[in-house]
This record gives sequence, structure tokens and C-alpha cells, in this order.
Amino acid sequence: MSLMVLGTASHVGKSTLVAAICRILYRQGISCAPFKSQNMSLNSYVTQEGSEIGIAQAMQAMSAGLVPDARMNPILLKPKGDQKSQIILMGKPYRDTAAREYYQETDELLSVALSAAGNLREQYGHLIIEGAGGAAELNLYDRDIANIRLAQNLRVPIILVADIERGGVFAQAYGTIMLLPPDVRPLLAGLVVNKFRGDPDLFTEGIAILEDICNLPVLGVIPYTDFSIPSEDSLSLGDKISRDLPIQIAIIKIPHISNFTDFELLERYARVRYTNLSESLLPYDAIIIPGTKNTISDMQALLTSRAYKEILAANARGVPVIGICGGYQMLCREIFDSGVEEKEGRYKGLGLLSCTTKFTGYHKTTVQVTRTPQKHGPILSTMNEVTGYEIHMGTTDTTQVHPAFAGEGAVSNDGLVIGTYMHGLFLNPTAINALLTYLAEKKGMTFNQIPDDAGTYGFEHLADHVTAHLDIPYLTRIITGEEKNPA
Repeated sequence: MSLMVLGTASHVGKSTLVAAICRILYRQGISCAPFKSQNMSLNSYVTQEGSEIGIAQAMQAMSAGLVPDARMNPILLKPKGDQKSQIILMGKPYRDTAAREYYQETDELLSVALSAAGNLREQYGHLIIEGAGGAAELNLYDRDIANIRLAQNLRVPIILVADIERGGVFAQAYGTIMLLPPDVRPLLAGLVVNKFRGDPDLFTEGIAILEDICNLPVLGVIPYTDFSIPSEDSLSLGDKISRDLPIQIAIIKIPHISNFTDFELLERYARVRYTNLSESLLPYDAIIIPGTKNTISDMQALLTSRAYKEILAANARGVPVIGICGGYQMLCREIFDSGVEEKEGRYKGLGLLSCTTKFTGYHKTTVQVTRTPQKHGPILSTMNEVTGYEIHMGTTDTTQVHPAFAGEGAVSNDGLVIGTYMHGLFLNPTAINALLTYLAEKKGMTFNQIPDDAGTYGFEHLADHVTAHLDIPYLTRIITGEEKNPA
């Protein structure tokens, strides 16, 4: 037996709940694997074998004590703009497609997903399956391979997650249930009310009402808590709150920002803000240009914005400017595109690094890496070995610049402009210590070094929190088949 976690809408907490359940089962000695047939996100992760999957499924795998692999997220859609997305199929680039063309392949893609699910189930015994968005999208039922068609094929128990913070939790739950297809509705095994603020005892009557109108048990009401699990997608950007800390860092919110999870550890120790292209950068002690799915179009948007002049002015004042992946490519003098991203031609970059990037083919580098910083400049010189991963198209010629890391990246003569293809740089405590120590010293302050284990994900805290508020014995019986399958 297995379990499917569906939601009344996007961003109700499905990914986090799946991660929690995976860790809870792991602690009980019950083997399980996470699975999401189709994910749409620009926050991705590279597995040991070089496959690209959604970062949420990678974290869920780690929570289950497993090494992430492509079967856990066989279809990843990475939006590129103009109603197009890149399809990552079983961890590898498949093709760019418009939504209408994508839906024409529904049956074939579902077959791939079911095969991956079957392989995982055979190896690990139980699947904890995450749906996508809201489950009751009536106009998508015939091609919904992440929720409805997957449920119809796998026939496993389902729990439905509703977000009480949004309001209308009764309508969310009851409406979703009543709109599910008749052959899916009997699979429902319970409800979870998520993101509760305040005293849960005040919702006792609400639980009784939900159980009455939905004819399902409420398995728990889960309050908000702070935990260190990477955000799944861009919806989480709106939830970010800058901490009141003395060091201020701007992360440029370019139109197609990707892998902003790179900075979620940094957010705990500095006042990090995701700034719009029209904002002043004068207050900030450092500027980071993050990754993007569309380097050239985002670079053109940057070059025509206030942020372009602000970055150059900040650089002239001695403010560190750091580019990650696509942000690194933007720091170059120019980018040559043979027609991979945009029309063939040469495109101007920010020019803060004397290097050139070329897009010459539909090839993506996806690899986990360990890098040794080169002792050049005040930031890299105090940084120890770091780990991360690369996900990018294009190559950068760095023959005219200092390497930032052994065999990779670039750094300016003064050491204050740094570019690297390595995602996850600032998930390494040593990188945060190096940057924030330098910035603190410039302000006449002392930065207290963070410990080497500061980047450890909070799976135990998350599992403890969910265990305290969810009927775990009942949930476990459903997953293991001890409780009668509602189907």
C-alpha cells in the first residue's frame, strides 16, 4: 500500500507534509520513497547520476533516508516564458514545448510516470505521492497526470490537505471532495488542516463540522512552525520576510529567477531582500544575481532597468557583486547565442567580468561538484572547500580572468566580483562565514561564525512537529495496508 497527498490548491503544504511523512516512516523503520509524477518548478536539484529533478522531491528523498533519483520526479516542467516550458523527462532535457503541444503527449507521459512509480514501489515497498496544485481542476481531468489520472491508475488511499490561513477551509475541503470524479472520491481516507495560527483548541467545532459535511476523519490540524526545508517554487517568494539584521544583501529578482533556494541558509544570518529591477540598491552591503531559466531575456530586462546602473554604481563603491549560474553569465562582457535561447547573435552583458559565454547547442550540464576556492580577494581567500551542483546550458571562456574556484568560475582583480556555475554555494556555512565576515568588518562589526552543521535540513524538527499534531498511528496503518483501503 502507499499514500497520495492531494491539495485543495497550490501552496497548501503538500510538499512539506510529504517530507514529514517520509521522515516519520523512516524513524519507524518503514521503507518508503517520495514520488511526484509531474512538477512545475524552476527550483531543481541534480542527483548523483546527473539527473535533474524538482528540489522538493530531492528533499523528500533525503527525509526518507534515500539518495534522490530521477524516478521520484519523472516529469519536470521548467517555465521559460511565452507559454513555453522545457520538459525534463526522467532527469534529462527532452524538449521545449508549448502547453497545447505538451497536452497532446499526456498518455505517453503518464505511461512514463506509472513505470517510474512501479519501479520505485517494487524497490521500496511504499510510495508517498505528492499531487500538484489543486486536485479539483475540472477542465484538466482528462490530462491531469499529477492528480486525477494518476489516482485512477494507482488506486491508493488519499489524504486531502486544506490551507486554513487562506480562509474558506470548509469550502476548500467540501468543494474539492464533491468535485472529484466518482471513481476517485472513495479513495479519500482523511483530511488535514494545515497552516493554523493561534490556539488549535479553538477549532474543535470546526473539526466536527468538517468531519460531518465531508464524511471523513480530520487527521490533524497542523500549526505554523519555522523549519529549514527548501522552498519548492516561486510561490514561496511572497512568503519571505527579511530578518532585522545589520548586514543587508540584495538578491535581484530577475523575471525568470530559479533556484532561489540557494540563499535560504543565508537568509537566516543576513537581512536578505529579493529586490525588483526598479528598486534602489544603495542600502545594500552586497548584491547577488541569481540563476535564471532565461539568461538572455533576463539580462536584457536587467540592462534596460534601473538595477543595471545601480549594480554598476555599487561595484564602483566597492560593494561585492556575486553571480550564480545565469547570474554569472550576465556578469560577462557578452553572450553569444547560436539560436539556443534566443535568435542567433551576440548580446551585451554587464561587463563586470572579462569573459564570454556561448550557447552553441541544446546541451545541459547537470553534475554535483566539490570546489576549492582560489585564494584571490578578501572573500574567497577565507573560504574553505564547498559543495554544490551545476545545472546550466552554455560554457564560459575564462582564459582572461582569475578562476574563482579550481577549474571553474571567475573573479575580478579586486576579488569583489565573483561568478560561478555552482548552485548551493551559500548553503555551505564556510561561504556564508567568508562573505559575512568581510561585510561585517567593512561596517566595523564582528560576525559570529556559524557552525559547520548550520546547513543541515530540519527533517527531525519537521517530523516532531507533524507527529505532535497528526494521527500518525492511523496514517501508518493506511500506508502499510493494515487499515482497510477505502477503495
